[in-house]
Amino acid sequence: MNHDFWKTLHGWLNVAHSDDIQAKKRVLLEMHRQISDPGLRSDIQRILRLMDRELLARAEWAMYCVMQLR
Repeated sequence: MNHDFWKTLHGWLNVAHSDDIQAKKRVLLEMHRQISDPGLRSDIQRILRLMDRELLARAEWAMYCVMQLR
């Protein structure tokens, strides 16, 4: 996967709704189970880690905002 792909992915992660990220994550997990190419599996794992990191950051930000309202 080239540099443009990763730039596009990062851009999408910044604007995508959490539900959309979760849906794509499920698709990627299914693909990961079916693919045997080590390079492609590695790329999918990297994408999944980026998705998890984004979802965790959003959850932490939401918790911070809730704590500030108290």
